[in-house]
Amino acid sequence: MASRLLKFSKIVSQPPAVREASARISDFEEISDAFIQEKAAEQASRCSQCGIPFCQSHCPLGNHIPDWLQLAAEGRTREAYEVSASTNPMPEVCGRVCPQDKLCEGNCVVEKAGFGTVTIGAVERWLTDTAVREGWVRPVAPERERPESVGIVGAGPAGMAAAERLRREGFKVTVYDRYDRAGGLMIYGIPNFKLDKSIPLRRHQALVEGGVEFRFGWELGRDGSVASLRAEHDAVFLAIGAYAARRLDLPGETNMKPLAALEFLTASNRKGLGDPVEGFEAGDLNARDKRVVVVGGGDTAMDCVRTAVRQGAKTVTCLYRRERETMPGSAREVKHAESEGVTFEWLSAPARLADGKIEIQPMKLDMSGGGRGRVLPDDGPVWSLEADMVIEALGFSPEDAAVMSGGASIHLTPRGTIEADPKTLQTGEPGVYAAGDLVRGPSLVVWALKDAITASDAIVRHFAEIKEPA
Repeated sequence: MASRLLKFSKIVSQPPAVREASARISDFEEISDAFIQEKAAEQASRCSQCGIPFCQSHCPLGNHIPDWLQLAAEGRTREAYEVSASTNPMPEVCGRVCPQDKLCEGNCVVEKAGFGTVTIGAVERWLTDTAVREGWVRPVAPERERPESVGIVGAGPAGMAAAERLRREGFKVTVYDRYDRAGGLMIYGIPNFKLDKSIPLRRHQALVEGGVEFRFGWELGRDGSVASLRAEHDAVFLAIGAYAARRLDLPGETNMKPLAALEFLTASNRKGLGDPVEGFEAGDLNARDKRVVVVGGGDTAMDCVRTAVRQGAKTVTCLYRRERETMPGSAREVKHAESEGVTFEWLSAPARLADGKIEIQPMKLDMSGGGRGRVLPDDGPVWSLEADMVIEALGFSPEDAAVMSGGASIHLTPRGTIEADPKTLQTGEPGVYAAGDLVRGPSLVVWALKDAITASDAIVRHFAEIKEPA
């Protein structure tokens, strides 16, 4: 049979079509159309099946990308999905929100050869969406029940992935979360146009059907401690993420108070979910008819500028103190934002706030020390932008006070993250594990999933090594 692969020189790279900017900025629906099977198979067939798959080695999960691309190209869709899901607890999420241009697709050999990358993320998303539609995705069903229980704090990607993995092994699993829905930043931080809220909600429902218990409105430090959870469960898994926003301390006399990015995004997502949001209705958290300035250069900043556009902002500007090439966020997100009308001011940092405007300090890069260079104030004149709303998207830090409550022997790094054994992610407190942003600092969903697998497998091994009593 003729090979259905290595078509990269005959078939051009073609991701799913993106809706016109003029149409997509009027709603919060996902911006990309879905592949049909023929198109997904066609794009998968561009894989070169190279001897050293750099796409796989640059994926934090080590996904067997060439294998499921080959299966997809051959029309063996269910097998392709099963291979994809064997290493990735949430392929439908990673296919949407992973910065593939910096990970798998950006390191694709076909891309490096100048033929355009294999559209790995789009095929990954299509495989799981097809699996859901066809009924191939089932709630977890353990082969046997175990007597041990695990308490998981945090219902974000790490917590949900660990819950599924541990429940599959037969553990009794209880997930505690301060919010009223599962999903963490997937539900309240990432806008709907990047990740439809039905996806994390569907994951939550499947976990409930599989026997996982959720306790919402439960906050560590207020409703319980690490010590109390440890007394209730045989193991504890901390995955509360990083929610403490890094803030600017700008001088100036003004009635305009800068907003934290997550406060702005949470209000928008809650509104989209049908929740009453007092600050949104009052206009404090609503960008409509406002001149919006977002400070930052990561994916959260891109989420903010694109959300502001959809809310009907008068103008939206993003300030970033470095150059375009060194932005930490996805280049695709920047491109989408520009096409939606966002203005970017590079080498620009906020200097002072005043009513109705924000003063901007020009910046420059000192490359004498190598690397990304040092950012220094430039000699150019300070200038100003008209602004009714300033949003700070400067990253997040773990909230350590609640984690440390209860006297547990959990130690912090100088960065404020939790110290954990890199091989098992067990903290200094026996039986207590930590993962995701709590250990790494602000990072990607895919790294949270990687940590969930590492810690879950360590918990399984620990109890497997305990000898049964005579």
